[in-house]
Amino acid sequence: MRVDIEPGDVGRREFYALLNSVVVPRPIAWVSSVSADGVLNLAPHSFFTVSCVVPPMVQFTSVGRKDSLNNVEATGEFVVNFAAEALFEQINATGTNFPPGVDEFAAVGLTTEPSKTVAVPRVAESPVAIECELHQTLELGDSTVVIGRVRHIAIDESVFEDGRPEITRLRPLARLGSDEWTTLGEIRSISRIRYADWPGHYHSPELPDR
Repeated sequence: MRVDIEPGDVGRREFYALLNSVVVPRPIAWVSSVSADGVLNLAPHSFFTVSCVVPPMVQFTSVGRKDSLNNVEATGEFVVNFAAEALFEQINATGTNFPPGVDEFAAVGLTTEPSKTVAVPRVAESPVAIECELHQTLELGDSTVVIGRVRHIAIDESVFEDGRPEITRLRPLARLGSDEWTTLGEIRSISRIRYADWPGHYHSPELPDR
């Protein structure tokens, strides 16, 4: 038996909490940006994903008008820093609603590192930095989707194995519901099945598999 809930059945915050509890786990975009006045900002956003392959783009969502959104609109640049398990407390601390004039790097004791293609600095302690220029923003109700075109990715050589970043070396953090977070759990691997290999599939030599 299911419990049926529509957006109008509960308050906005209650429905938002429901979505956050079932759309899990969510990767974290730890976004660094700079205001028009040159003030650094660093904040975690858990509505984050890849939005395009060619050209490469990533996106995060600002729920409400946050400093990250204001800064990206003002400068056209941002960096997504990898949210690693070892930086758990600092990542959580940068979610504090500091006033716009506060530099979160300094407030939580993180080190800046110059980016290669944008003026926004990277988090030196983070193993990966994705440097982006603003492609577009999309307003949806009370939120804004920020889409950035990837200009450069800087990856710490210590997380590489066989030519690519290895997940147990990256040790990602993810968000769950309420105040819950999660770390890397059991890793399972499985190959995708081609239709040509699907049980019972008849392969005609005249018709190539797609």
